[in-house]
Amino acid sequence: MTTTPQPHGTPDAPKLSVRGEGRLEVEPEIARLHITITARGTDRRTALDALTHRNTQLLDLIRSYGDTIEKTETGSLSITPELTRHGRGERVHAYHGRVAITLELSDFTTLGELTTRLADQELTQVEGPWWSLRPQSPVHALARRRAVHEALQRAHEYADALGTRVVALLELADTGTTGHNPAPGGFASAGARFAMSGPDPQNGDAGPIDLEPVRQTVHAQVDAIFTLAPPEL
Repeated sequence: MTTTPQPHGTPDAPKLSVRGEGRLEVEPEIARLHITITARGTDRRTALDALTHRNTQLLDLIRSYGDTIEKTETGSLSITPELTRHGRGERVHAYHGRVAITLELSDFTTLGELTTRLADQELTQVEGPWWSLRPQSPVHALARRRAVHEALQRAHEYADALGTRVVALLELADTGTTGHNPAPGGFASAGARFAMSGPDPQNGDAGPIDLEPVRQTVHAQVDAIFTLAPPEL
């Protein structure tokens, strides 16, 4: 004969449901920058040549930082015609070129200098930095362990209040591990944007900007169900 488990426990095996949470605030491990290069020409080839030249200059600058840069990715590239606002027919007035690049780096000592030098390039816009932990960061596991330990501690405290003890774990449900302040790509943003038309020959190179990393909040939560020894009420 099969016995159906009681959903709410029994007097001989009462159930206790508790929730455990783990929350940590730590320094970020990764910074991401989004860079957009633009160019304009009266014909398609001129715009494309200008865009290619600026893209090469920018990539050379990025490569000069060596292993400081962990990842460089080129996103979308576009050449878009601009039609004249007046007159009949589809007459092209100019062509606009655009290329998007994304950088990831973990060495924050040169981040301010690199950001300023990138934004100092001609017709270049820099957005970021966005801060994050690595997906495989041990901080996530630590937050989960803290959530489990808190759930177990709560169970023992409730059992102690009833004058009994925890007997067994019936169920443990992970409700998720999350980071706060999401931004594009899952990164927490500092909300900065730099757009410059090019270096000023009178003022020389721009000095490095001071960028303070945004601390990351990692939160884990579990729901646990235990059985208790029958308390003497």
